[in-house]
Amino acid sequence: MRDPSRRLSTAEAAIETLLAHGIDTLYALPGVHNDPLFDAAHAAQPRLRVLHARHEQTAAYMALGAALATGRPQPYCVVPGPGVLNSSAALLTAYGMGAPVVALAGQIPSFAIDRGHGHLHELSDQLGLLRHITKRAERIEAPHEAGPKLAEAIRASVSGRPGPVALECAIDVWGRRGPAATPGPLPREVPPLDPEAVERAADILAKAERPLILAGGGALDAAPALARVAELLGAPVATFRRGRGAVPTTHPLAVSFTEGHRFWAEADVVLAVGTRAYIQQSVWGLDHRLKLIRIDIDPAEPDRFRHASCAIVADARPALEALAEAIEARGREGTGWGAALDANRAWFAEKLEAMQPQLGFMRAIRAALPEDGIYVEDVTQIGFISRLAWPVAQPRLYLSPGHQDNLGWAYGAALGAQAAMPGRKVVAVCGDGGFMYQAQELATAMHHKLPVVAVVFDDGAFGNVRRIQEERFGSRLIASDLTNPDFVAFALSFGAGGYRAETPEALEAALREAFARDEPAIVQVPVGAMPSPWGLIALPRVRGREEPKRPALP
Repeated sequence: MRDPSRRLSTAEAAIETLLAHGIDTLYALPGVHNDPLFDAAHAAQPRLRVLHARHEQTAAYMALGAALATGRPQPYCVVPGPGVLNSSAALLTAYGMGAPVVALAGQIPSFAIDRGHGHLHELSDQLGLLRHITKRAERIEAPHEAGPKLAEAIRASVSGRPGPVALECAIDVWGRRGPAATPGPLPREVPPLDPEAVERAADILAKAERPLILAGGGALDAAPALARVAELLGAPVATFRRGRGAVPTTHPLAVSFTEGHRFWAEADVVLAVGTRAYIQQSVWGLDHRLKLIRIDIDPAEPDRFRHASCAIVADARPALEALAEAIEARGREGTGWGAALDANRAWFAEKLEAMQPQLGFMRAIRAALPEDGIYVEDVTQIGFISRLAWPVAQPRLYLSPGHQDNLGWAYGAALGAQAAMPGRKVVAVCGDGGFMYQAQELATAMHHKLPVVAVVFDDGAFGNVRRIQEERFGSRLIASDLTNPDFVAFALSFGAGGYRAETPEALEAALREAFARDEPAIVQVPVGAMPSPWGLIALPRVRGREEPKRPALP
């Protein structure tokens, strides 16, 4: 901790505390409420870089993408009121996905907060709003509070289930000077591992005849231990969205979400690691024959639908490491499902091949993107198939918006991932509808030299909305057709690369050229209607006939 007798401004103490935590990038959009903070950031150059976007939503999405790609806390800064509200979708998404985003929000003069005077950017109970979409939200009220409160907020973002945190500071407080400490990282808080719970889980799993593993975003930092447990059990590992890459998709036991549905119907024991398992429990169904073991760092999670047969409340990595040792000690042979794995894989491959042209375009992107490249999917037809079939070699190479599934998130998140991982190739896969949420941020990519390639599948519509209207509402189309720019000309107008590709082969060639040029680019892919993927995603109940009962409150 730096000398607490030093006199610093609140803003200087905040910047120095970020630096003391090894944080070297602030995603931001400046404004008068935060002027002293940006002045302090200027003085901290080159130790700290400020990457400014053209809209507050993108500043926050960049922090989110960086957090997902690295697993480390990533800060952004915006003005109060409209700035906070513009960034709130990214905070909500970070909250849903367990991403350690740190929001630094401006505030109106301290004497006027929540008094309704009509100050510039005034928002009633801004702190209360932030507390609805973050793990923690606090107000910095003096220079000596900045360092400790920021250090505590950063610790909170990675303790327990990770998630976003927020700190607000009034316009007159940022510049106020006084004695201030600038603490470094505080120890991450994790629940202690319960060895008895591990032994109970090992007893159940060692006797399982048809074990299944579900892995979510909470398993991403436990990949080797997860694979070892799966191999000891002979258990398929099903992933979807956030969990992709928890085991390499080339692993013999890795299966898709769709295959997992078939295994769920016959499993006798399910080990759910770092996942809510919401769809499986609420839609696929539960019954008395299924034993459910939960590994989750959030103590509220294991009993959210029904009491787990065994719950290990712990960080996934040490829990799985201990579980692997306990299973091995019991002599589990790992026979598992045998030939059913190959049969289900062949069945799924046949079903997947019908998803054309999506599958062909996805394979073209995979062929062009290096194995360690980062793939960011938006809510679009290619993205839906990618959640089932995109090959992922390791964790944090596949970024998905999780259960918020918010249209238009991908391009900003991809810019943040690129900023945080400058040696990687990054591609954002968008529809024309979603890309236009942040299309202006091509200016940000050019200004900061972030060579993200956006592949824009252009069907002139909010395609999923239009399909639903066609299939369920007698083709009574409303508010789903779009008017678009020429995306190639749009890219060229910024000085970026612009390409048009109408076939998978042309898409692969365009991507290879764009990656080789190492510059921001758009590849426009004109497409028509595509076959619905929902038969492979919106799957029916296969266990139990009734809704699971919620556990009684204590």
